[in-house]
Amino acid sequence: MAINNTEAVKKTLPRRYRKERHFRLIGLSAIFIGLAFVFLLFYNIISKGYSAFTQSYIELPITFSEEMIDPKGDRDPKVIAGANYSGLIKKVMRDQFPDVKGRKIKRKLYRIVSSGAGYDLQAMVVNDHSLIGQTKTLWLLADDEVDMYMKGYVSDVEKRTPDAEATVTVTDGKVLIQSRGQFTGLVEIARASAEEVIRQGDRRISRVKSRQQSVKDDLENQRQLLDEATNYGHVKSIERISEVIQDLEGRIASLQSEIDALEKRVASIQATLDIPDGILQQTPESASLLIKMHGGVVKVASLSADIINGESLVALKETTPLQPGEWEILSIQTPEQDRRFSDRSIAWAEILKSKGMIESKFNVPFFTHGDSREPEQSGIAGALMGSFYTLVVTLLLSFPIGVAAAIYLEEFAPKNRWSDLIEVNINNLAAVPSIVFGLLGLAVFINFFGMPRSAPVVGGVVLTLMTLPTIIIASRAALKSVPPSIREAALGMGASRMQTIFHHVLPLAMPGMLTGSIIGMAQALGETAPLLMIGMVAFIVDIPGSAFDPSTVLPVQIYLWADSPERAFVERTSAAIIVLLVFLITMNALAVLLRKKFERRW
Repeated sequence: MAINNTEAVKKTLPRRYRKERHFRLIGLSAIFIGLAFVFLLFYNIISKGYSAFTQSYIELPITFSEEMIDPKGDRDPKVIAGANYSGLIKKVMRDQFPDVKGRKIKRKLYRIVSSGAGYDLQAMVVNDHSLIGQTKTLWLLADDEVDMYMKGYVSDVEKRTPDAEATVTVTDGKVLIQSRGQFTGLVEIARASAEEVIRQGDRRISRVKSRQQSVKDDLENQRQLLDEATNYGHVKSIERISEVIQDLEGRIASLQSEIDALEKRVASIQATLDIPDGILQQTPESASLLIKMHGGVVKVASLSADIINGESLVALKETTPLQPGEWEILSIQTPEQDRRFSDRSIAWAEILKSKGMIESKFNVPFFTHGDSREPEQSGIAGALMGSFYTLVVTLLLSFPIGVAAAIYLEEFAPKNRWSDLIEVNINNLAAVPSIVFGLLGLAVFINFFGMPRSAPVVGGVVLTLMTLPTIIIASRAALKSVPPSIREAALGMGASRMQTIFHHVLPLAMPGMLTGSIIGMAQALGETAPLLMIGMVAFIVDIPGSAFDPSTVLPVQIYLWADSPERAFVERTSAAIIVLLVFLITMNALAVLLRKKFERRW
C-alpha cells in the first residue's frame, strides 16, 4: 500500500512542479507589469517636465536713465517705484531692431521679453538707488513663447547651411536671392507642403458640401410643409415656414460661396504644381521657409530651383554676394497660421540667438516665485510654503492626538462594547472619501467657527481629521508589537501603569508610530479634494508668511496649471508633479529607514 502511495506521489510530482513554475511565473509577471506601469508613469512625467527646470533668458544692456526713473533727482522712493521700467526694456529692443516700424509689429517685438521683466528691474532699483544713471548688462526672462521655441516645442525646425554662393538684391523691402540649383531641396519641401494644403482643402470642401447637402434636405422638407400649409390655408404657418425657407436658402448660398472660394484656391495651387520647373507660391497654409543672412532674416514668398523671392523680416545689413557657409535656411514645418509664435518673432529670436543674447539657464523663478498668469514668471514657492504650513499644522495636531488615542485604547480602555464601537468607527473613518472631510471643514470650521478661508491652518485641521485613523491604527499596531514581558518586568520593579507606558513601552513602540505618522503625512501631502472644498484653490501670487495667510498647496497648484492652455504650463505641471513625487518618495523612504534603524525584533 505504501509502495502504491509512493508511486502515486511520483506520478503527481511533474504536475505539481509545473503548477509551482506557473505560479512563480504569474507572480514575476505581475511584478514586471507593475514595474512597467510605474516606469511608464515616470517616463511620461519626466519626459514632459524636465525641460521646465531650464528657462530662456535674453541678455540686454539696460540703461537706467535718470530722466525716466527720477527726473527731479530727489530719490523719492514713490517716484522710483512708479517709474516706467518696461519703457527701458522697450527702448533697448528698438535699438536692437531699428528697422521695426508700426505699433502692431513693435508690440510683437516687446513681447519677446517677459512682461514681468519690468518688475524685476523695479525691484533692483528700489533696493539699490545707485543703479540710476548706469548701464548694466542683465539677463532678463524671455517670454514663454520664445522659451518654447528655443526648446523645440513650437514646431519642428530643419536648418541647413548651403555650400554655395548666392547673389542678393533688395528693392523696397523685397529680396531676390539667386543661386543656380541650390534651392531644389526647398522646392521639394514647398511642393510637399502645397500638396498637403491641397489635401486639406479637398477634405474641407467635402465637409462643406456635406453640410450644404444637409441644409438642402432641410429646405426640401420645409417646402413640403409649405405646400401642406398652403393647401390647408394656415396663414401663420405659411409665414413662419417662408421665413425658415428664406434663411435656409441664404445658408445654402453662403456655403456655395465658401465651396467656390476653396475650389478656386485649390485649383490655383494645383496649377502652380502642374507647371514644370515653375515658381511655387507660398501660402499661409504652407510650411514657413526663412533664410538667415547678412545679419537679417528673409521670409520666402515664392521660389524655384534657382530663384527665391521674399520679404525682409529683419533688415539685411548688407547686400554683398553670399559665400558658402555664410547663410542658413530654416524650414519650419508648422504653418504660421497654426501657431502663436509668428515667423517675424522667430526671426527676432534667431538673430538674438546668433548674437549670443539668448541662453538657457537654470529656472530659478520656478522655485522662488509664486503663481502667475505668465508661465515664465510662475513658480511653486507659494505652493511649497502652503504645503509646509499645512503639514506642520497637521503634524502638530494629529501626532499627539493619534498617539494619545492609541495609548488609551490599547493600554487603558476597558474591553467592552463602547471600545469595540470606537475601534470600528476609527477603522471606518479611514475609508471615508477625502472630499467628505473637505465638506466637514467647509461646514464646521469655516462657516460655524469662522476660521479664515484658504488658510493652511484650516487645511491642516481638515487633513488632521483625515490622517488621525492612519496614525491611530499604526500606533496601536506598534504598541501591540511590544512584548508583554516588558510591561510585566516594569510593573514587577514597582513602576506604575503610567510609568510603564511612557518609560518602557512607548519608546519601544515609537519607531512604528513614526512610520505610521510619516505615511499619514505623505498621504496628506498628496491630497487635493478636501483642500478644494475649503478654498485653497484660489489664485495666490504672494508667498504665505504664516499658517493664517491665504495660500494653496502643491497638488492644487498642479490642478490649476493642468487647466491652463499655454504649452509652457504643460511642462510646469509635469515639473511640479516631479517635485511632489520627490517629496513623497523621500517621506516614504524616511519611514522605511526609521523602521529599519530603530525597529527591534522580539
